[in-house]
Amino acid sequence: MFKRHRRLRSSKNIRNMIAETKLSMDDFIYPIFVIEGEDIKEEIEGLPNNHRYSVDRLNEIIDEVRKAKINAILLFGIPKEKDSIGKSAYQDNGIVQRAIKEIKKLDPNIYIITDVCMCQYTDHGHCGILNGENIDNDLTVEYLGKIALSHAKAGADMVAPSDMMDGRVDAIREILDNSGFKDIPIMGYSAKYASSFYGPFRSAANSKPSFGDRKSYQMDIANSREALSEIEEDIVQGADIVMVKPALSFLDIIAKARERFNIPIVAYNVSGEYAMIKNAGKMGIIDEKKIAMEVLISIKRAGADLIISYYALEVAKWLKEENID
Repeated sequence: MFKRHRRLRSSKNIRNMIAETKLSMDDFIYPIFVIEGEDIKEEIEGLPNNHRYSVDRLNEIIDEVRKAKINAILLFGIPKEKDSIGKSAYQDNGIVQRAIKEIKKLDPNIYIITDVCMCQYTDHGHCGILNGENIDNDLTVEYLGKIALSHAKAGADMVAPSDMMDGRVDAIREILDNSGFKDIPIMGYSAKYASSFYGPFRSAANSKPSFGDRKSYQMDIANSREALSEIEEDIVQGADIVMVKPALSFLDIIAKARERFNIPIVAYNVSGEYAMIKNAGKMGIIDEKKIAMEVLISIKRAGADLIISYYALEVAKWLKEENID
């Protein structure tokens, strides 16, 4: 006798009851871009429904985040002035530092994760300090420590180094511990690939390299064993959460990491992934909602505990509509 699997697919009720993978708003982290200036809310080219905000208008997006029951945000800053060492990234009155303080005033319960990198702050757009046309790894790591510490002092709940420099988690853990911030967790961008899916983000953050590319420090898209080595190294150095970025093209990496490591894993559903679905939906080629939800469920099914996504606000509406949150 054969098994009739379709018995448990016969209605929406039974399908929902036995679904192995479900999304809730606890799964999501929403990226927010903060820009210098006043009275600014501008839609980001390539990221429809996502905006850059000046500090004085952060209340608008924080209200949306609160209503959507999103518990955590990932904060990116876009400074007015850039230089070769990205000094505005670690200044006490930097754009991210001021944004952290404002958000904590608006809603102290929102969990603030800050991106720790230099690409938005350097005039060359690379993620570290240059020595000629090469990144000086060890000098960059010193500056990343300064940035992470400045974020912690401003009130960040978690710091997330995204530079892919060797040893940066260890250096950040040391400077935080020695400065009275032992309880601040680190989310490492551990397996961050040199992907072509970052285009809209680089426009959003004004962080496109002025020359060359990032392949000497971000991971080769062809490699998977290397990703596991990078993740393991970040864990050894003190990362509390590890990340795979992008998500959709690297579901295999998420799954392998889930099988191997007993630590929370976050996947970044990046700007290019979002833009493809959004634009195809606008063209009527696909059902945007169904495709977006399928992609997000696949990311969680692969093993991600948390998902950073530009779709988070829309997912909140969709889950409410379907009464499955």
